[in-house]
Amino acid sequence: MDYTNDINLYIQKEIKILNALDTHSINATMNYLNQALESEKNIYIFGNGGSAATASHFTNDFNKGISEYTDKKYRFICLNDNTATIMAIANDISYDEVFRFQLQGRIKEGDLIIAISGSGNSQNVINAVTFAKEQGNTIIGLTGYDGGKLKQLSDVSLHVPIDDMQITEDIHMVFDHLMMSVFYKYVKAQ
Repeated sequence: MDYTNDINLYIQKEIKILNALDTHSINATMNYLNQALESEKNIYIFGNGGSAATASHFTNDFNKGISEYTDKKYRFICLNDNTATIMAIANDISYDEVFRFQLQGRIKEGDLIIAISGSGNSQNVINAVTFAKEQGNTIIGLTGYDGGKLKQLSDVSLHVPIDDMQITEDIHMVFDHLMMSVFYKYVKAQ
């Protein structure tokens, strides 16, 4: 079987979306990340499914990858990394509360929220973002499709304008590696 045509079509869609990204929003996100680093604030990040994996990957890349070379350290906290906590909240309270519950009593003024939802409509993500906004925190939303509620609630939207979950998730990882690579360049130059 020759899949070459399908492979090329996927790659072409990916290139088209990469060329359509809002670099000003990426830059704004990087400035918020810098502010959080300098002021030693927590950065809460979370998502479901593939977005949960992306949140974990961001946490690794910033807490170890970049922080290895900085005096001050990034303080990423991935709310979907503790399976026991997630399952206890989902079982005893509601799956819709797995992220908001973890923010209650912990989030502080100046902490940053990075919420990831391909559809932009995951209720547990929306509940946490709504709560964080009520506390006065900045929201960075990573979305796809039309951006859903998350895009509307975000202070900075890293939106992937395509109705395709695989490419959306691909580009969400590009955001992580792109920002990490740019920061790494400046940190290593010091």
